[in-house]
Amino acid sequence: MAKWKKVFEVGSPVRAEIVKGVLEQNGILALVIDKKESVYQIHGYYEVLVPEDLVLRAVNIIKNEITF
Repeated sequence: MAKWKKVFEVGSPVRAEIVKGVLEQNGILALVIDKKESVYQIHGYYEVLVPEDLVLRAVNIIKNEITF
């Protein structure tokens, strides 16, 4: 079973989904995890996770191909 590692963290679910989409277009499986607290949805963030062996490739794609 693959271990998953965080490669991106953001407060916006839309931006997290954009990062996930770009990674998947580059052949990297990605997950978005909602880390917002459940009652008021004010505090927290979204994490993008990828399999551990693809972290370096994913980070390079995020750094070089995604601008907001």
